Amino acid sequence: MSQIKKYDARTERIASYAKALSHPARVAVMFFLASQETCFFGDIEDVLPLQKATVSQHLSELKKVGLIQGEIQGQNTKYCINCTAWREARELFDNFFVDCNKQSCCSGHKEEDI
Repeated sequence: MSQIKKYDARTERIASYAKALSHPARVAVMFFLASQETCFFGDIEDVLPLQKATVSQHLSELKKVGLIQGEIQGQNTKYCINCTAWREARELFDNFFVDCNKQSCCSGHKEEDI
């Protein structure tokens, strides 16, 4: 009988954010939205080199984990970064990347070999 391993909530959350950001188009969407002074009203495919169906799929993945919010307002859709989720993702990734204490484990290798 196989044993099912469960991960803690922190590990699951980091993985969900990493998965959502694992495609360059989604990273481009996040960079674009982060560069806006206010929420963006319009079609993201007009400002990024992506087809409408492709944009829709990527926005859906970002919405699923809560990194962005989108709502239809008349003829336009309003897109914003969800600041609460963005702060949580930043904090989780900041902590994740500082957790390694092995400063000399690979000291015999050049960085490009790693």
